[in-house]
Amino acid sequence: MHLDLQLITSGLAIGSVYGSIALGLVLIYRSTGILNFAQGEMATFSTYIGWSFVVSVGMPYWVGFLLAVLAAFLLGAVVERVAIRPVQNQPHLTVVIVTLGLFLLFNALSLKFWHSDVRPFRSPFPSGSVHVLGTYISWVSIGIFGVSLISMAFVGIVFRFTKVGLAMRAVTSNPMASALMGISNGRILSLGWGLSAAVGAIAGMLAANRLLLDPNMMQGVLLYAFAAAVIGGMTSPVGAVIGGLVMGVTNALVSSVSWIGSDLSLAATFIVLVLILLVRPQGLFGRQIEVRV
Repeated sequence: MHLDLQLITSGLAIGSVYGSIALGLVLIYRSTGILNFAQGEMATFSTYIGWSFVVSVGMPYWVGFLLAVLAAFLLGAVVERVAIRPVQNQPHLTVVIVTLGLFLLFNALSLKFWHSDVRPFRSPFPSGSVHVLGTYISWVSIGIFGVSLISMAFVGIVFRFTKVGLAMRAVTSNPMASALMGISNGRILSLGWGLSAAVGAIAGMLAANRLLLDPNMMQGVLLYAFAAAVIGGMTSPVGAVIGGLVMGVTNALVSSVSWIGSDLSLAATFIVLVLILLVRPQGLFGRQIEVRV
């Protein structure tokens, strides 16, 4: 029982990172119908920016953290304006190729500016642990989980309870009607991409506390995030978050099974994904589309 609780808390911590990236994917998909394959590489690039602020410049961690998030927000808005908007009315394959090109671009930029060296990124959280229900839970896991939830809750509040969020939902539901109502669809889409990139940057910097920072750090995380978004239903921000937590906990528990181990944990985790989709093809929180003939 003690071991299970430790595994669950560790899984929730890394699952919250998966959920953050999945939330960014869903924000873009809901507003544009685009799967952003560059989400992980943009997060890695932003994490390197935060690393430079904290380590190279010597800023306090949370100052560098916030500046990196701001830089990520601006980066996402620029990417939407420069790379995505010119092709948004083109066939889906064209848009997919553009996002794959962005994937290669940001990976190459990370290699160019910071090289392939594996770098530690110190954690802002205490190194000890706290005793809970007969077991020890690390402060790092608690911190990652807490900061991830705060960032995801902030995005949820903006999306649900503000005028900007209302405009984002209007553009998602009916772009033509929202334009007729005076909403600038272009600005709202740039804002959505900026929010997605900012959430990705937070996830990247938190993941770097558990993983070593290198240009390919977020590629595995992106794979789990896509799975989390699918589990949640692809159009549900809440589903993306819960899907990420499900993926994190499942992977942690599966990895602890002796005959599976870490080598087969990815395959076993995706078997769980398939089983969920067999029961709920539209995802846990997705809506089933009914077609009337």
